Amino acid sequence: MPDSFDISSLVRKNILELNPYSSARNEFSGSASVFLDANENPFNTPLNRYPDPGQKELKQAIARLRGQAVENLFLGNGSDEGIDLLFRVLCEPGKDNVITVDPTYGMYAVCAKINDVERRSVMLTEDFSLNASAVLEAVDQNTKMIFLCSPNNPTANSLEMEAILKIIDSVNCMVVVDEAYIDFSSSKGVLSLLSEKKNLVVLQTLSKAWGLAGIRLGMLFAHSDLVRFLSAVKYPYNINALTLKEALSALREPKRAELWVSTILEEREGMVSDLVSMDIILEVKPSDANFLLVRVEDPGALYTFLMKQGIIIRDRSSVPLCEGCLRITVGSAEENRSLIDTLRTYRSS
Repeated sequence: MPDSFDISSLVRKNILELNPYSSARNEFSGSASVFLDANENPFNTPLNRYPDPGQKELKQAIARLRGQAVENLFLGNGSDEGIDLLFRVLCEPGKDNVITVDPTYGMYAVCAKINDVERRSVMLTEDFSLNASAVLEAVDQNTKMIFLCSPNNPTANSLEMEAILKIIDSVNCMVVVDEAYIDFSSSKGVLSLLSEKKNLVVLQTLSKAWGLAGIRLGMLFAHSDLVRFLSAVKYPYNINALTLKEALSALREPKRAELWVSTILEEREGMVSDLVSMDIILEVKPSDANFLLVRVEDPGALYTFLMKQGIIIRDRSSVPLCEGCLRITVGSAEENRSLIDTLRTYRSS
C-alpha cells in the first residue's frame, strides 16, 4: 500500500457526489422531550419512534469493547449488509473486479453477481494455506477489493498472518478481512492493525460468540473516510430498535459470551476425539472456529442419513478442495452427544 493511498480514489463517482438522506434526528444533538419531526404515531412507546440512525450508544459500547474509535465503526444488518455496501460504494458495475480466495464464504460471490462486478477466484493451497503471490498476480488496476476470511468458512483454519500482511502492504485497493469466527481462534486477528493500514477493512459479528444471530448485527471496522461513505449510502434506519436494545443488553455481560466460547471450545475438542475414533470418519481438519470440516467415505449418504434422523449439518463435498467433506457446527453438549450417538448407528442402519 503506497504512502499516498487515497480511499476516495477507489469510490464510485456517483457516490462521491451523493447528497445523503438526512433526518432531523441526524441533525439534532442534545436531549428532547417533544418529537414532531418524523410523522410518527405518538402512541405505543417506545416502538413508535424510529431508532437512532447513527446508533451512537451501541457504537460507543462496541468501540470500547474492541479498542477502536467510534468513527472507524459501521454497523449493518448482519455483516452481509456491510459486504454489499462495500460493493455499492467502491465497485463500478461492469468495469471493476474483486478477488476472493476460495473456498470461502459464499456471500462475497453473491454480492459480486448482484452488483455486476467481476469476481476473480484464487484457490487456497491443498492444505488450505493462503498463497499471497497468487492473489497478487490476480490484481490489476480495476481491482477494488480482496476478500480474506480468517478463520475461513468452510475450511475452519486461520489464514497465515504473514501472507495477509503481504497482501495488505502490496496493493492499492481495499483488503477485507472477515473475522466472523475470530472469538474462537488462537489468532488475535488484524483489528489491532487498523490504524496503520488505511486499506484494511475488518468484518466482525455478534452472531457467533455472542449468540445473537437472530438480531442481525454486523460490525465493519475501517478508516473513517470509508465509514463516512458507507454511512452515506446505507438506509437511514438500517438497525432496528429491537436489535439496538438486545445488542446493548448483551454487551453489558461480556463474561457470558466468554463462558460460551470456552464451553464451545471444550465441546469442539470432545467432538474431535469422538469423531476420529470412528471408522466412517477419514479425517477431521484442524479448526480455529466453532465448526469442524470432516472428510468421510460417502458424504451424500451420511448427510441424508443424519437429515432423516432430524440432525442437520452442511454438505460441502461439492466445494473445490472440500471433496468428501461435511461441515458440522459445534452445538450444545446435548446436541453434540445426539450427533455422536447417531453416527455410531450409521453402519448398522
